[in-house]
Amino acid sequence: MGCFFSCFDGGNKEQRKEQDRLASAEARAKAAEAAQKRQEQFEQSAAGRAARAQVQAAAKQSANSNKGEPVLKVFIT
Repeated sequence: MGCFFSCFDGGNKEQRKEQDRLASAEARAKAAEAAQKRQEQFEQSAAGRAARAQVQAAAKQSANSNKGEPVLKVFIT
């Protein structure tokens, strides 16, 4: 009789763990979807376009800044 209750409780714990796991997976999926939506809205906004332009300008400047010059100069005295 003691085994019946302990076995039943163990099965209940496993079922609860599975429910918690599914709820966590669902919450992560919803959070990822919301983050994707916020990212898309930001990219379409004026601030997002300005940020993208700034990153592109910085990349272009970085590519042009050290043409023909070594990045690290060593001075021997």
